[in-house]
Parts: sequence; C-alpha cells; structure tokens
Amino acid sequence: MTFSLVFAVLASGFIYGITPGPGVLAVLGIGAARGRKAGAGFLCGHLLGDVLWCGTALVAIVGARQVGSLLFDGLGVISGVYLFWLGLRALRSRPSAEDGQQGPVRQPFWHGVVFGLTNPKAYPVAVATFTALLSSRAEALTWSMLPLLIVLSFVGGLLAYAILVALVGARQVRTLYVRYELWITRACGLMFIGFAINALVHALPGLLAG
Repeated sequence: MTFSLVFAVLASGFIYGITPGPGVLAVLGIGAARGRKAGAGFLCGHLLGDVLWCGTALVAIVGARQVGSLLFDGLGVISGVYLFWLGLRALRSRPSAEDGQQGPVRQPFWHGVVFGLTNPKAYPVAVATFTALLSSRAEALTWSMLPLLIVLSFVGGLLAYAILVALVGARQVRTLYVRYELWITRACGLMFIGFAINALVHALPGLLAG
C-alpha cells in the first residue's frame, strides 16, 4: 500500500467525520449544554455508526473495482454526480428557522450510537466521499487490504472527532458555528463540488472508453 493511498483513506475518514452536518451540530449543542465529557460520549457512540457505514462503503468500492473497472468507473460517476448535487444544495442553502438547540440528553453515548446508525444519508455520503478521493488510486485496491482500509478510515474519523471534542466544551464555539453555519455549509459545498469534479475526471474517460 502506497503512502498516497494511506493518506487518501485517512483524509476520506477525516473529511467524512468533520464535515458539518446534523451530527456536528448535535455534538456542539450537547457539549455546550453538558460539557466536553458528554460531547465526547456522543461522538464515541456516533463513531460506531461511522465505522459501519464507512466499512460498508469501502466493501462496495473494493468490490466494484474487483468485479471490473467499468463498474468502478460507473460508481465513480454516480458518486461524482451525487457529490455535485450535495455541493449545489449547500451553496443554495438558506438560513434555518430553527435555532438548533438540543434538548437534554441523559445518555450521550447511546444517543450517539442511535444517531450514527440511523442517519439515512450516511452510506451514500461515505461512498461518494471515499470514491471521489480514491478514484485516482483504484488500481491499487484489493480485498486483502480491506481490513487496513477500514482501520485507516477509523483513524481519520478519530482525528476529526478529537478536534471536535477539543472544541465542544466552549459555548463560544457553538455560538460562532450557529452564527456562521450558513457560510460554513456553503464552503463545504464548494469542497464537495471539487471532490465531484475529481471523481468525474477520473471516472468518465474509462466509462466512455468501455
């Protein structure tokens, strides 16, 4: 496994974990209301869901590659289009009427487990993110490296959550996030569009040639 592939998987797990979304806003609210320990408990539970969805996404990606490059390129195009759509939605987002306040959470860990496992967008976002960042290294993907790929994605997500845990204890952080949530979301939209273009650039030539 090359260093560039290791870095790409780590980056995929990190980006998947730290990209603003319902989970990030939830942990900021829990941390502001109950402190850093409760926020860390929520993220530890949420991480179980991340491992499941990222692992499932990696199985699909490696499987598509092993079945044939045409199938992987097709997955890359679908992922690129999906990420581009998510990016456009983020760029066109409007201020929410909700203030994002979280109610009291008595068991942050189990709340995080349920939150992470029941997110309907977790799997497609994981597939799209990993495919976009791994598309240029598709020829290196094999079943034998799948366990290591899952571990690396876990480490990347863990690094992202370590940063969030360091931030959630401060009310000022959540206040700033809520105040600039729209612009943060739009910046992530631009990032998703960049990933989409990368995925399409690597997938379309092979798909058209096939």
